[in-house]
Amino acid sequence: MNALINMYAPFFDINNWTSVVSSGADWMIILSLVVMECILSVDNAVVLAAQTQSLPDKKDREKSLFYGLVGAYVFRGIVIGVGVYLINFWWIKAFGALYLFYLAIKFFFFDKKKSAETEVPTERPEVTGWRKHIKISQFWQVVISIELMDIVFSIDSVLAALAISDNPVIVLIGGIIGILAMRGIAQVIMGLMQRIPELQDMAYFLILFISVKLFLTVPAINIHIPNIIFVFVLIVAIIVTLIVHHFNVKKKQ
Repeated sequence: MNALINMYAPFFDINNWTSVVSSGADWMIILSLVVMECILSVDNAVVLAAQTQSLPDKKDREKSLFYGLVGAYVFRGIVIGVGVYLINFWWIKAFGALYLFYLAIKFFFFDKKKSAETEVPTERPEVTGWRKHIKISQFWQVVISIELMDIVFSIDSVLAALAISDNPVIVLIGGIIGILAMRGIAQVIMGLMQRIPELQDMAYFLILFISVKLFLTVPAINIHIPNIIFVFVLIVAIIVTLIVHHFNVKKKQ
């Protein structure tokens, strides 16, 4: 019981919230988390939107996404609390770092060979799998699907965020804004990434950097890279990405 209280105590610490909200450095980290969340989760937003297409009514589709949004926030809070506790164990840090490293390597050496374009179907897909057999309304089947996907999508985001900052309030604020932005402007981000596809490469380069940052904190190495360094790396990565995109466009002309 005490462990559970300690896990979520930072969420209810007014001084912690006040410190974060009034700190310019913390807001820079939060902004970095929001950028990461939006870029890495745009494909997830498309998948979630596609799930709602099986609902015939527009209001039901909007309502299912709203319920999914609420569920995403609830689950994100739970995962952050558990993650802050678990990230204190060195072997969890090592595993997390290796997992993030795996995601980056998988993207650069395997996923980039496949088509990166995912379109939302214009026609409603046929209901298949478990949703075809379960005896609840189609609306709640869609909501459950959205919640399950939110759970899967949250794990990567929270793990990457905790590698940047171990303050759960910073991670929570970044996650809340990031999820809202990702759901609200998914089409805008998709359009931006279609015009500047190098943004996805940038995001996975940052994941690679985060994996190294996290691995260096294990007790056997005990090197802590300041969070402000990550913000600096993010800014440099954005500038380099825009320069590379400019040269790639000129090559094609």
